[in-house]
Amino acid sequence: MIAVVASGAATAEGRGRGSVAALQVALRAEGLYLGPVDGLRGPSTSRAVARLQLRRGIAADGIPGRATRRALGRRGRPGVGSRAIRVGASGWDVAALQFSLGAHGFPSGPVDGGFGARSEAALRRFQRWAGLSADGIAGAGTRRALRRRPPRSPLRFLAPVGGRVGDFFGPRGTGMHSGIDYPRPGGTPVGAAGRGCVVSAGYDSGGYGNLVVISHRFGMTTSYAHLASLAVAPGRCVVAGDRVGTVGSTGRSSGPHLHFEMRLRGALVNPLTGL
Repeated sequence: MIAVVASGAATAEGRGRGSVAALQVALRAEGLYLGPVDGLRGPSTSRAVARLQLRRGIAADGIPGRATRRALGRRGRPGVGSRAIRVGASGWDVAALQFSLGAHGFPSGPVDGGFGARSEAALRRFQRWAGLSADGIAGAGTRRALRRRPPRSPLRFLAPVGGRVGDFFGPRGTGMHSGIDYPRPGGTPVGAAGRGCVVSAGYDSGGYGNLVVISHRFGMTTSYAHLASLAVAPGRCVVAGDRVGTVGSTGRSSGPHLHFEMRLRGALVNPLTGL
């Protein structure tokens, strides 16, 4: 069995809140917050709130109350759940929705409070996944579905390479990192994480470079990206540890590493829930 040492895993597993993400988006627009839109109200978010309060003559307690929301102008409203969201909408509730979609495995690009075509497409994918009418409008039913716990892997897998994780799943800047990264020397063997069959193996022009995707039980898939070489072809069935390729830096990559993803019926899943 290959071991994975997940330093910082607690942070990677932390569950942010859409309302805090909306606050962070608004503070970023004011030039007061430079951290990731992660939905976690930590010290940097509270300090940014306090700086806004001082700037606007509000008691600087770092707590985003009603007066602080008003000071954020259009980015501080409307409240979550106050309306159905559709293309063209913008504001606090839109940023919260974008963050929640990403947390449930359907990122829509930057969390910026503007509901455009990418956000609508992500919303429709989530609605289909959740068994809702995929109308692209976020109403009460969608909000209820987004209050459920984000999907987790129903299967246990082995890490595809040994050693430490370099970058975790979750918020990165105003976007989201869709998997976990293992920085390894080029040519390091990459093993299948579990029993399954290869559904695709080849070059992906969308940024993944040489990519292998394996289908497992219960609608799970695992993906292995930026590979230097491929050792499998579509249709081949594998067991955990079988070589699928070698670490590389193909596609949009800043250096040799393995980018590893898990999906449950199409929804991105934090790989740490299955490793």
